[in-house]
Amino acid sequence: MSRKSKSRRGVRDTRQPPTAGKATGPDANKMPRGLTTDAFSNVLARLGAGTPNLMEGTNYNLTRLTQNYQLMNTLYREHWIIRKIIDTIPEDMTRNWITITTQLPPDEIRKLDKLWRVRRVRQKILTGLKWGRLYGGAVGLIMIEGHDDILDQPLDFDTIMPGSFKGLMILDRWSGVYPSPELVRNIDDTEFGLPDSYQVTLEEGQSMNVHHSRILRFTGRELPYWEKLAEVFWGASEVEVVFDELKKRDNTSWNIAQLIFLANLRVLKMGDLGEMLAISDERLQRDLYNTLQAQNWLMSNMGMHIINKDDSFETHQYTFSGLNDIYESFMLDIAGASQIPVTKLFGRAPAGMNATGESDMQNYYEIVQQQQESTLGPILDKLLPIMCMSEFGAIPDDIDYTFNPIRTPDDEEVADLADKKTKSIIEVYNAGLISQKVALKELKQLSESTGMYSNITDEDIENADDSTHQGEFGFGGEIDYGESFALGSEASNRAGIPPGNSSGFEKFRRVFDRFRRRRRNS
Repeated sequence: MSRKSKSRRGVRDTRQPPTAGKATGPDANKMPRGLTTDAFSNVLARLGAGTPNLMEGTNYNLTRLTQNYQLMNTLYREHWIIRKIIDTIPEDMTRNWITITTQLPPDEIRKLDKLWRVRRVRQKILTGLKWGRLYGGAVGLIMIEGHDDILDQPLDFDTIMPGSFKGLMILDRWSGVYPSPELVRNIDDTEFGLPDSYQVTLEEGQSMNVHHSRILRFTGRELPYWEKLAEVFWGASEVEVVFDELKKRDNTSWNIAQLIFLANLRVLKMGDLGEMLAISDERLQRDLYNTLQAQNWLMSNMGMHIINKDDSFETHQYTFSGLNDIYESFMLDIAGASQIPVTKLFGRAPAGMNATGESDMQNYYEIVQQQQESTLGPILDKLLPIMCMSEFGAIPDDIDYTFNPIRTPDDEEVADLADKKTKSIIEVYNAGLISQKVALKELKQLSESTGMYSNITDEDIENADDSTHQGEFGFGGEIDYGESFALGSEASNRAGIPPGNSSGFEKFRRVFDRFRRRRRNS
């Protein structure tokens, strides 16, 4: 018997479910009949993929809200939650700033710290981070005196004259900055695959082509390759990630505010109200309205309300139980989307017994540290050598930096930190591994994080002993601070230590000394 005749008798092939391999939606005709999926489906119960239920009606549309410039401006100016989402993480990233680590003398490091402050570099970087998070992209134009006519050429450090660094100019992606279609092809360049230059238009209408080596990039959230092309090599705004959760929270908040007006409803029941409104003239209706309005005005806790014996007066109160839980759930969703704890974003105290919020804040600090390394680190790596060339005329071989802790410790924690670090320095000195001069430098550097030893002057450091023998620390006798190494064993262990190689630093010192003498003579 043929398959066709079987189907006419009501017999069908049971090796495949009747809906298997059948797609629903506009692409149903494009799929092969024999294609099957692994999704759960129960047609009779209307459960799972491809069945007519409310869950299957869900759809996610690609909106690209980042490109809506007016929406970004409106939300940042008028919505306090969006402003906190945009500002909080950049402010914490730059709050305690960095510590420069190098063999340069402390007075030279202070010159770099002064340059950060005088040229407002820290504030400019903070602004760039904010606009990058709000608009998805911003740039910082590195301003160097005398380079106005060569901005389209790669930055050559040898052309940076002393004192020529003039700070940064921050422009967001919509303020006349457009990346070129040509990309960086040099695989040794840290910006490989990014635009080779940028067309920058200033407020005066002047347009110029700027090489990427003179530009600091501030981008929003990273995007896949094709979406990055759609955003012209910028990122996505933080608003785009939290926008849907923000709408839920705002609508819930406004609905709760509206319910407050309906918390206590008063109802007057009148038996002949319908007939009176139907057959009475306009004058009688107006008199009734004026009477009810006057009674409503005079009503109070100490007053009376006079009604007909067949009428009745009732009050209905609305209960708000459960609304707060719903409202807090939407707050949690916003906090999760923005990666900022509820206690910090909304200024609320930790909820629950014995809740301190320490774990939430610790997770937040880790997020900020990750942002520092991935977003702020490349900016400082590009900017710090330029500042060194402008200030010293050379770049130290060992120039580096570390991000200071985000969390500000209390007095007890600072005292404990100072005690442990001081003990470590003195123990290393007593072991003969560092000289008195190096030990004083280390103690001087502690003043930035602990506030102690700030009275150690550069003259004290210069007059200190530069040898690494174990001896007095300059306080009238040998210091017994914790366990120290025996003198004999320390000398025998140090005998085989090879001398350090400081050729790079010595070379920088020679260049720097020549530069300082030339600057003094001029």
